[in-house]
Order: sequence, then C-alpha cells, then structure tokens
Amino acid sequence: MANSNLQFKTNFAVSSKIEPFYKGGKVQISKDEKYVFCTCGSRVNVLEISTGKIIHSLEHDDQEDITSFSLSCDDELLVTASKALLLKQWDWKQAKCTRSWKAIHTIPVASMTFDSTSTLLATGGCDATIKVWDVVKQYCTHNLKGSSGVVHLVQFHPDISRLQLFSSSLDCSIRLWDLRSSQCICVLQSHYSAVTSLSFSRDGDTMVSSGRDKICTVWDLKSQQAKRTVPVYEAVEGVVLLPEKTDLSEIGVKSKNELFVTAGSKGVLRVWEANTARCVYTQTLPSTLTPSSEDEDDDNPRGLMYLFHLPASSRLATVTAEHNILFYQFPSLTTQQQFVGYNDEVLDVKFLGKDDSHIVVATNSCQLKVFQLLTNSCQILYGHTDTVLTLDVFKKGSLFASCAKDRSVRVWQMDSDSGQVRCVAQGSSHTNAVGSISCSRMKASFIVTGSQDCTVKVWDLPAAFPGKEIHQLVPRTTEKAHDKDVNSVAVSPNDKLLASGSQDRTAKLWSLSGDGQLGLLGVFRGHRRGIWSVCFSPVDQVLATSSADGTIKLWSLQDFSCLKTFEGHDASVLKVIFVSRGTQLLSSGADGLVKLWTIKTNECVKTLDAHQDKVWGLHGSRKDDRMVTGSADSNITVWMDVSEVELAEEQAKQEDQILKHQELSNLLHEKKYLKALGLAISLDQPHTVLTVVKAIRQTEDSSELLEKTLLKLRVDQKESLLRYCVVWNTNARNCLDAQAVLQVLLKHLPPEELLQYQGARTHLEGLIPYTERHMERIGRLLQASMFLNYMWQKMRVVGSSSGMEQDEEMDTTPLTQTKPLFFIDKEKEDDSRNERGDQCDDGDSGQEEEPYSWIKNENEPFEVSASMKASSKNRRKANGKRSQESESEESSEEEEMEDHHAVQPIKHVRISPPPQCLTSS
Repeated sequence: MANSNLQFKTNFAVSSKIEPFYKGGKVQISKDEKYVFCTCGSRVNVLEISTGKIIHSLEHDDQEDITSFSLSCDDELLVTASKALLLKQWDWKQAKCTRSWKAIHTIPVASMTFDSTSTLLATGGCDATIKVWDVVKQYCTHNLKGSSGVVHLVQFHPDISRLQLFSSSLDCSIRLWDLRSSQCICVLQSHYSAVTSLSFSRDGDTMVSSGRDKICTVWDLKSQQAKRTVPVYEAVEGVVLLPEKTDLSEIGVKSKNELFVTAGSKGVLRVWEANTARCVYTQTLPSTLTPSSEDEDDDNPRGLMYLFHLPASSRLATVTAEHNILFYQFPSLTTQQQFVGYNDEVLDVKFLGKDDSHIVVATNSCQLKVFQLLTNSCQILYGHTDTVLTLDVFKKGSLFASCAKDRSVRVWQMDSDSGQVRCVAQGSSHTNAVGSISCSRMKASFIVTGSQDCTVKVWDLPAAFPGKEIHQLVPRTTEKAHDKDVNSVAVSPNDKLLASGSQDRTAKLWSLSGDGQLGLLGVFRGHRRGIWSVCFSPVDQVLATSSADGTIKLWSLQDFSCLKTFEGHDASVLKVIFVSRGTQLLSSGADGLVKLWTIKTNECVKTLDAHQDKVWGLHGSRKDDRMVTGSADSNITVWMDVSEVELAEEQAKQEDQILKHQELSNLLHEKKYLKALGLAISLDQPHTVLTVVKAIRQTEDSSELLEKTLLKLRVDQKESLLRYCVVWNTNARNCLDAQAVLQVLLKHLPPEELLQYQGARTHLEGLIPYTERHMERIGRLLQASMFLNYMWQKMRVVGSSSGMEQDEEMDTTPLTQTKPLFFIDKEKEDDSRNERGDQCDDGDSGQEEEPYSWIKNENEPFEVSASMKASSKNRRKANGKRSQESESEESSEEEEMEDHHAVQPIKHVRISPPPQCLTSS
C-alpha cells in the first residue's frame, strides 16, 4: 500500500483559467501595443498581450449586446455602443463607466472611430446616418446624412488639420465628408462589394481600400481619383499600406516600390506592389494545410477577418474566422504569438512538456490546441479531418497521441527547445470513430485504441522519428473486445495489462503479451449503465471504473470482484483518475462537478464546482500537485492542491474574520454606528450589514441617525449598500430596513450619481417587483384592520352599558394615525341608523326593523363582553410588541393572526358586509 506518511489531498484551488474572451465582432489593439480589445456578447474584454490574461471586462448595466466600440488614440478613453442605443464612455483601466448618453441614432450603431487627437468620435448607424461627437465638451457636432443603408465603416483622415471623414455603406462606395461644411465632397467608386478597410500613407496623400469583391484600390487623395485597381483573387477583409523603404528582403521581397499587405478568405498574408499590382510574397502554410479553393473562400474557417500593423514592435496582427488572434514578426512574418478567443466544448485535456508547462486540448473540432500555461499563447495543430475525441501523453511528456471521428490515430512530438509540435506518425485502420486511446507507460513503444466498431487495436511505434516524414502506423493486433462502443482503454503501469470499458456495461481485463496478442483474463460486471472510464491504480492491483449510472467502482484484478462503490454524482461519471499515490480518486461528471474521494474511508472529502456543464477532461500533473479540467462549457481550469501554508493562510483569514466580528460587536455596544457600518460592509456580508442597520433603527431619532450615518459613507460603500438592499427587500422580514435605507439614498443622492454605481440599473429594476408586492400586502392589512375597527365599535354598542364602561377602551392608535374611514357616535346612533336605512340600498334587506338584528341572541351580553375584553387584551399585547419591533413584517403577521383568533370566540354572531355608503365615505 501507499506510504503511511503521505498527506492526503483535502482541497484544490483554481490556479488559472483559459476561458472564451472573443466570440466575433470588432477587435482593436491599443496604441502602445500592450492590449487587445474585443467584443464577447454584452462585454468588451481587455486582453494583456504579454500574459494572455483578461485584465478587465466591461459590460453595460442593461446587459445588452455591444454592437461597436472604439479606443481613443491616446489609449485613455473607450466608448461602447449597445443595442439599447446608449453610448458609454469608460475609464477602462479602472473598469469604470464615467459617462453615458443617448446615441440619437434610431437603430443601433454599427461602427465608430476616434480621430487622432482623441477629441472627436464618429459613429455610423444602421439608420444610414453618421454622428460626430466632441467627447471633451460632450455634445454632437455633426449629423451627416446621405449614406445608403448601414454605415459599417467610418474612419478619420490621419491628418486632423484636413478635418475629413471617410465612410462606407451598402452602396459599396466610399464617401469623403468635409467636417467644416458638413457636406459630402466626393464619392469614391471602385468596389462592387462591401468595403472592408482603409489604410493611409504617412503623408496622407495615398489611400488603399479593400473589399469583398476581391480587389484592392489605390487612391490619390489629392485628385480624388483611383490610381490603380489590384485584383487579389480573394475576398479581402484587411489591408495595410507599409511605410516607405520597408525592408522585406528576408522573405524574398526586393522591391523598393510602395507595398501593401492583404489578409482575406484564403487565410494567408500576401504582399503586393501598389504600382505594378503584382503579388511579391505569399505566406507559406503548414505542411498539413493547403490554400482554400475559390469555391471554399466564403466558408473557410481559417479565413482572416482583421489585419493590424504594429509599427512600434514591427509586427502584424490578424484575427481568423475561428476567433484566433495571431501576431507575426517583421520582416520574417513568422508566428510569434497566438491567442484562442473561443474554444468549443472541451472533450479532453492533458498536461504536456518537460515540466508540464503546456496543455494539449481537444475542443470539438478537427484541430488540437497546445497552450503554454505561462502566457496562454497557443499553437493550433492541423491534421485530423474530423472531431478529435480524446488524447493521451507518454511518460516523458514530449510525445502524445490523439484519435478522432475520422477513424485515424496520430502521434505528435514537441520540440524541447522551441516548444513547436509536429505530427510524426499516423494510422487509419478502424471502421468507425476512434473514441479512446492509451499510451504505453514504461517507454514510448506502442499505443492502444478503442473504437465504436467494438474493436481494440494495438499499434507499434518506431524507436525514433527522424526527418520530417510522417511515419505510417500499422496495427499489430485487432481484437473484437465488446458488444458495443469501446469508450475507454487503459494500459497498466508495467505495460503488461490492458483494461477496456464499454457501452455494454462491462469492463474487461486483457493481457498484453510480448508477441502483441491480446488475451482475455476476466470481465468486471456490476455497473447498471455504460462505462465511461477505466484506470489502473499506480500501486495496487485494483482497477477503477466510472459509469453513466453515476457510480465509481474499485475492482480486484485477482478475482474481478467489486471492492468499493462510490456514490455522489448526480449524473454520469465521465472520468476517474488516481491521485496521492493511489490512496485517493478524482472524478468528474456530467453534473459539472469534480469530486475528491479518499479510498480508505470511502467518502468524498471535497467537491469542486467550477464548471457549468459536462467535465470531459481530467488529468493530473506528473511533476507537481496540479490537475487540469476541461468542460463542455468551453472553459479550461488548472487547479493547485492547497498546501499547508495556504491552509494556514486560510485559517488566518478565518481568525481575522472572527476578530472583525468581535470588533463589530464592540462598536455596536459603544454606539459607534458609522465605524460599525463601514466594518460590516468591508466584510461583504449582507446579513452582518443588516444587523447594524437594525441596531441603528432601534435607537431614538432612528431616522435622523440612519440618514446621518449613511450619508457619511464612501461612494463604494453606498454602492455596496444599494446591492445589499436588493437582497434584503426580497424578504418580508427585512423589507422595512431595506426601504429605510433606500429612502435615504434616493432622497439625498442625485439620479446621475446613482446611475454611475456598478449595476445600479439592474439593482433598481430588481427592487420594483418586491416593493410592489410589499405595498399590496400592507394595503390589504390596512383594509382588514379598518374593517375590524368598524366591527369592534358596532359590538361595543350592543353590550351592557355598565359592563362596557368598566372595560378598557380598545387601543386604536395605529388606526387613528392612518385616518380611519369612519367613527361611531353612541349619542347619534339612532339618527345615523335612520339615515343609513334611508341611504343604503345594498345592506341586508329586511334587517332595518331591528336596530341590532344582526346579533341573533341579545340575551348573552356578558359572553360577548368577555370575548371583547379578551380581544382587547390581545390587541394591547400586539400593539406593545409592534412598537418594540418597529412595525416589522413579523409583528404585522402575528397581529393579523391575533385579530383573527380574537374574533373567533364570539358566539352566535353573523357579520354583514359594511354598508357601501360607509366604506366609501
């Protein structure tokens, strides 16, 4: 068994994440070339190029999709436009919205850009108009009309002294606007399809335009005429006019003429001579790729959508249709960095590299992605022609294998120096999709695959992979292993055994003899549904299996009996692995959970909830205590085992929390409410803050004290308080405290300040439905209490006069404060009764002959009087309790129940509805 001194793992913390940050739309790179700005639904994400991390995520409060955005040329301001027709100005470095205003456009903004001074902002709308805004003085300076259809491109001339704006719309022409006269001074016509980009020379006299009509046009802006039309034979999405005397001799371009670079549907960069319309360089694709044919241009997933020139670092940047961002270094145009903006469902993930510095990921596509964990830079590996289903890595970590729906298996090798990965071997012999693969454990000598064709194959590998040729693999043995799909295969640590798990609900153990033949040793039966994963223990003669029945089982390799069963997942258990030298298990399921199990105690010691969908990928590092998970929610998470030091830090945090709560209690005792409230907010615990608010409201002059305390809070504290009010207001017990705080905030803070709070609009919208519900409930209670007062006054008149005088009066203070609808005067009872008999037609017919005929038995005055006395006492108790609890919801409910029970003891009483004339008065 494992070493008794081994420390069990008890917890895992998220070390890093690779998650989607770009799902299509606009991309912009900052002037200092340090950040990439890109849209992702309702957010603009800011990616730091050096680390590959998302440092900011800017989102509109209304969570409407962002239709366009623009970063100012000084990298200070960011303006976004949403479908709600709002423009928002951001201090993006602080992730704070500083200003918002209506776009004036009648339908959403499609494009926008800043001028070179970062003063003017142009917005092109789907309503065929262009607005120009002065973002410093905050007003609209121009409203330019005349475009036809959606204005999808706007761009200022780089020389701001010219005050010119270029735009393009659905008529495929380029309009030049003079901002001095607000007139269109010319229309440049050359393209027959959408104009996609414009690029200017340094002197501002030459412009190159690109279009999806497969041409680029060179313009002379002095004469406003086309100098040359260049056929590029692909739909062009981006063009960059290179500076004069750019040296590209390293890639074989010796021309000294004016050059420009195009990026388009074929997915390659091309360099063209502007004067001769000749292509002088075409980028070379990897050996596994070939340029798309003309018929495939429109749907090419490797097509390029944007092209940027980064002069400070001598780089070009492109964005692909697959949402990948690539950086190329001048003048060699070699790939320097690559970021993946969006991963589809993650089907498998494994650590890779000498020190597990990389991970390789299968993402529901025919490409593999290799991420460097330090920078998130990614290599995309092409070779498979259909979805890659799973992966496995050899012991040394530089060689790994993949299999796919294309019925093939491939072996890949990472160069230890450069980190580049290439395909070194491939084989294709299965007759259906290959869904499982396992590498030999001792040395890289063979791989085993399992397929939907119900067979298991063993493939021999050569001792080395010299040269650049791809070795062709041939299976040494094929075995009909199961009656249904083979979902998982695993090779034992000594390379002598093989386990397979199938959709037929069984797992099987096979011998791997030296001659390559498979011999069946036994069958593991017990799962109620298909088996998704099998795994050998690294130290014991046991096998772990996970199944769609939601269980994990441990099996003896000697007698094939089930040793333990672990239950805890609410759905299929997709993957199971051994950790802590075989003493613990990690499992991942279709419920999105990862669970840590201790085998000896047969219990789950930790549940990790970091994914929203099926966790297909689960792998532990061979070098340290990390693990990596990949999910169908497109997220990849790297976890680190929490060490003793980190546990001590966590314990210190808990002790600090205890000390802060003790300090809070002392501050409340000393009635230092401002400090107490600030401390409670710093703990970020709404219930603790509510305790302080309740304490303030129980003091004398509570309204003034609450107002004085809240107004002294910082802006961020008021923002947190508004967020807490939304939570409190959902509970009837706490709604009065929430409304008291809201009254202070809404009364003393201007709407402009409130709307600047993060999520203010969402918070206020969340308050409305619950507040209306509380108002309706209080209204019903008020009506019921008024009717009770009317009934009580009527009953007092019926009883014995002496008895009634001795009884204490009913406490109706709350009703008098709320202006009761009517009062009954004993002395004028007869007159009022006569008047009611004359005026009211809706009362009980025939009941006006007897003054109090609604009481059946008038010979029971003492019984009625005693009942009323009990009711009176109950009401006094209720009123006392209500005053102590500041008319809280709880006391209101108790008071309503007490009123109900107080009326019940009255015998032989029939209550008629109150006359309409009284209830309406």
